[in-house]
Amino acid sequence: MPMQQWFTDAKLGIFVHWGIYAVDGVQESWSFYDDIVPYDRYMSQLYRFTASRYDPRAWAKLFASAGARYAVLTSRHHDGVALWDSAHGELNVGRDLVAGYAGALREQGLKVGLYYSHSDWSHPDYASTRKPGRPPELEDNRYSEVAAEREDLAAWERFLAYRDGQIRELTSRYRPDLMWFDGEWDRSEEQWRIPELAGLIRSEVPDVVFNARMLGEGDYATPEQGAPVVPPDGPWELCLTINDSWGHQHHDQHHKSVGQLVRYFTETIGGGGNLLLSIGPREDGTIPREQAERLEGLGAWIHRHAEAVYGTVRGLPAGHHYGPSTLAPDRRTLYLILFDAPRGEINVRGLLGGVRRVTVLGAGTELSHHVTGGLHETPGVLWIEPPAAADLDPHATVLAVELEGELQLYRGSGRF
Repeated sequence: MPMQQWFTDAKLGIFVHWGIYAVDGVQESWSFYDDIVPYDRYMSQLYRFTASRYDPRAWAKLFASAGARYAVLTSRHHDGVALWDSAHGELNVGRDLVAGYAGALREQGLKVGLYYSHSDWSHPDYASTRKPGRPPELEDNRYSEVAAEREDLAAWERFLAYRDGQIRELTSRYRPDLMWFDGEWDRSEEQWRIPELAGLIRSEVPDVVFNARMLGEGDYATPEQGAPVVPPDGPWELCLTINDSWGHQHHDQHHKSVGQLVRYFTETIGGGGNLLLSIGPREDGTIPREQAERLEGLGAWIHRHAEAVYGTVRGLPAGHHYGPSTLAPDRRTLYLILFDAPRGEINVRGLLGGVRRVTVLGAGTELSHHVTGGLHETPGVLWIEPPAAADLDPHATVLAVELEGELQLYRGSGRF
């Protein structure tokens, strides 16, 4: 199916990791899977998870002020605890926390994304089989698989029926614009019955977007935490934590600065991707002040430079400009992003065609420019006057380079 244009135009999404793990501030799901926290202690958080100050409208307003165009909520992580009152399975928070989120996002004009893990390490029928090709001598994790001789395919069928029931609830109740799957590594595409799952979802929401963890049905790549040096081809999204943790962990105060977030964001959109920035609300539903402040700071930068952000496409490949760039959809304006105060003229290499004008985005100040060199098919180098100190942004300054025609680049090696 063709990619939904809203996704490629959006540039920023907010990833919300919220669940019972926020009560004690332990790692979501993995803490019991890896035997760091006893399973019973982990699950005792369910009875202490209050959501007592949960205000989805405040969330949505904050996300909009951050410049986000969509958000993704962990409706059910690998621990199997649903954030809505599901009629399928035994584990949920006893009320519907998803409906308010979906409604509040739509009030702000944001697209609704839901995270759902293929895996459920709590379901009694989940650890009933194993991924094909798994060496039988490998030690099993009791939460996810069984030894080959103890496989129970009837139990696996019951698990898939449970999963399909939950997916029907999510799609029919909330009609998500995006389904963000995870946990795909535990089984094969055939075991998950991915084409059938995609068909089930699209029967309710025909235009839904899937991330790559829907395997053969995925619409876009999903690098995680590590910013790609070479951007993926096609649509993609970098999912990144605002500190070092996905969910709320009381001890983690290692928050990225606004300047660092601007760098991650601009390098991502310059490579044609979206940034999905993860926050971790407390168990009561409040977002930590340090995280809210960073979202607001990132949003202030985005709103000052919206022209260089929304609807743009990937900019110059590496080697043409020392920093990220984006390109207007008509390919006639190139936006150069400068992280540091220039000590001299800014240069751009490999531009074929002329430049009409260069301005500092936001300030409107016009900068002089000229070209030096060039031979035969090899173009010269464009040199741009550095902006004055008064026109520099504290995080990243953007220059709008208006071209005489659509962007064309020289990618050769010059005359030998």
